[in-house]
Amino acid sequence: MNDPAIRALLYPLLAGGVHVDELPTGSTRADVVHITEHFMHGYELKGDRDTLQRVPNQLRCYAGAYDFVTFVVTEKHLPKLLPLLPPWVGVLVAAEDGLRTHRAAAYNATVARAPIAALLLLEEVKQFLLALGLTGVSTLRGRDVAQLLRTNNRIPLARLAHYVRERLMARLPQRLLARAERKVERDRLAAIRKKRPKRPVRGSKPVAKKGK
Repeated sequence: MNDPAIRALLYPLLAGGVHVDELPTGSTRADVVHITEHFMHGYELKGDRDTLQRVPNQLRCYAGAYDFVTFVVTEKHLPKLLPLLPPWVGVLVAAEDGLRTHRAAAYNATVARAPIAALLLLEEVKQFLLALGLTGVSTLRGRDVAQLLRTNNRIPLARLAHYVRERLMARLPQRLLARAERKVERDRLAAIRKKRPKRPVRGSKPVAKKGK
């Protein structure tokens, strides 16, 4: 099975809220993130042709940001994948007839302020910090904001997480519009390329037409 086939099985299971594809998370992108008012659940998909080389980094990035994490894989990956995952990470097995739960995801207790905030734009994070009454935030650079989030225990994690979920859910219509615009542009360029006459191979000579 490939990525599109696995996504087609997963999407109907994501009840409530919204789901976002390819959400930048740390130094990677989460394949699918299910976002509701109460939680964020990151999903990583591994089809038959995928490898597990990036799993340690993906897991590190997701563990800092998402309340739940689940890997959705084909049967061939199970033996090598399971030793790489802590017990709280869920595992779904994808087959032609649907998804089977190998183990359900448990709540992730390693979520931290800086990785969650990094899901938003820097200005959005600054707005949140200013609303808390923190001064001098407007002029900070991204790395300084991240350091503040890591060290200032007066910034409530639960409130920040709720703010991040709200902002991401509000942004979905914009994402869908941008995706539709990109598709229109791809289709337009494809149509132009289709209309272009093919260039003759260099060095080839036109075939002379025989007289009647």
